[in-house]
Amino acid sequence: MTLIEKLIDIQVNLKSKKTRFNKFGGYHFRSAEDILEACKPFLDKHKVCITITESIILESAYPILKSTATIIDGNDSISAVAIVGIDENQKGMQMPQKFGSASSYAKKYALGNLLLLDDTQDSDATNKHGKSEKETIEDRINKSIKNAKDVPTLCRIENQLDERGLLSKWETIIEEAKSKIIEKEI
Repeated sequence: MTLIEKLIDIQVNLKSKKTRFNKFGGYHFRSAEDILEACKPFLDKHKVCITITESIILESAYPILKSTATIIDGNDSISAVAIVGIDENQKGMQMPQKFGSASSYAKKYALGNLLLLDDTQDSDATNKHGKSEKETIEDRINKSIKNAKDVPTLCRIENQLDERGLLSKWETIIEEAKSKIIEKEI
């Protein structure tokens, strides 16, 4: 069996559960560790290994983390890459947390690219149980923004919305909330 055939078998049959829960967004997600754990039976079955390497790219205005996931069978290798920017000016996190967060995110997406994992949700997660999910999430977002006591909290909310592709709708509201907090501090 060639490496590409082994990889295809893994891509078709791998099931990586979303064992983590984001309380703010109300959704389940998988981590790089979840993906790697789900891979182990396939690694043994096909006598392959998966490695993840990272490097920093400093040619832009801010550091960029490049994560490469590679499957190797002793003869051949196949790789996939994910690129993540690191915001050095982001408030609310220490520098190691910023790099660690970017690293986790990049590893997860490099593995997802290699193994063709998608972020579709299972039927339990998408079942609305008679409720409008959109209203529920919007209510939680509004409540979180309204209850934020400081700018770092608003930055964390902003980052979570950006990760889910929802920031454009809430960006103005978050900026107004930041301005109000800053005005109170002055």
